[in-house]
Amino acid sequence: RALLATCVLLSAVAHLFLWADGMKTVDVVGPAFLVNAVGGILLGFLVLAWYSRLPLLGSIAFGLGTLAAFAISTTSGGLFGVHETWSGVPQLLSAAAEIGAIVLGALAIALERRRPARRPA
Repeated sequence: RALLATCVLLSAVAHLFLWADGMKTVDVVGPAFLVNAVGGILLGFLVLAWYSRLPLLGSIAFGLGTLAAFAISTTSGGLFGVHETWSGVPQLLSAAAEIGAIVLGALAIALERRRPARRPA
């Protein structure tokens, strides 16, 4: 869970950095970066503090949604007028962290499914 939380938090911090570095002035995408950053920070802490499958599923959805938005922004049509490239340290770190969130979230769910259920004392 700690590595999964690190991936989610890394993506969130990268989006916060990009928001502060100029994306905050971009319509639609700017506010989305801020929501992504705040949501990712909250989700990262939930992964560590709440032993449920919900934060794990949230991490997978976070990774898929954020990575999909980035991939769409790299197409010729862009995303709400934003055209991005697969270059730059924040972009590549964020993409790697999002892939990590997807893979590690799925792995955590699979591993927790294998553990026997706890009985109340």
